[in-house]
Amino acid sequence: MAIFDTFGISGSGLLLHRKWLDAVSDNIANVNTVSRTNEDAFQERMIIARAVDYGTGEGGVRAARAEFGDPEGRMVYAPDHPLADEEGYVKYPDMDLGDQMSQMIMAQRGYQANLAVVERATALYQAALQLGKG
Repeated sequence: MAIFDTFGISGSGLLLHRKWLDAVSDNIANVNTVSRTNEDAFQERMIIARAVDYGTGEGGVRAARAEFGDPEGRMVYAPDHPLADEEGYVKYPDMDLGDQMSQMIMAQRGYQANLAVVERATALYQAALQLGKG
């Protein structure tokens, strides 16, 4: 493991958690998006993480892919809604706001933890450089 691998590994964690936060914020923004019953509902976006060089302890993480929720959504009876069909139904995304908020908190904590590692490694390397000046 090279001396500055800490920055690369933590940087990959920062990037992954930022992508996760982007996906969750998009989901939260669209949790109440209404569609016609003959259209697809907004699909929840989920980021799937993958270790780089799994098992070696090196390489960090990356976003392997994005998965999407059910386009069928959930049917809600709302006869007064302008998008309601002839039976009075509209389609909402099949997402739970509480679950999305939990996902957001986990992504924020992961981002903060990786940022703390970068800050501490920076301070450690600066302190080591100061020792060499003496």
